[in-house]
Amino acid sequence: MKILLLICSFLAFLPVAKAQSGALEEAAVKKTIATFFDGMRKGDSTLVRSTLAPGAIFHTIANRKGTTELRPENPSEFVKAVGTPHKEVWDERISFDKILIDANLASVWTPYEFYLGTTFSHCGYNSFQLVKLAEGWKIAHIIDTRRKEKCK
Repeated sequence: MKILLLICSFLAFLPVAKAQSGALEEAAVKKTIATFFDGMRKGDSTLVRSTLAPGAIFHTIANRKGTTELRPENPSEFVKAVGTPHKEVWDERISFDKILIDANLASVWTPYEFYLGTTFSHCGYNSFQLVKLAEGWKIAHIIDTRRKEKCK
């Protein structure tokens, strides 16, 4: 009887443990993305680079004269640009819309508005793919949309 009670107690605890684990992983994923944008705001290329997985890929989706284009962006050039002194702060303001996690893969959807200093530049959505490596969650892929109007 004691064994049955112990097994039932263990099974009842599993959903709670899974929820707590999920919340911890979600917080760690958010921290990686927040660190990426903190580094961008500070002009700290080392901080930005620390959030990227080896071989990370960047893309943007552009609309030119009614035609959708998928444009690759070079993560190394982006990191270098972040660390190169520039007049205005690069301030990408995001919110977390959706976070999906399965094992060592996370997919995150974030609406954003981008400002150069205090001047609005553009808006859209980011889609992040993160992988959990030995050193923690790292960004493997970023793809975004960009537009000047209809942000919300």
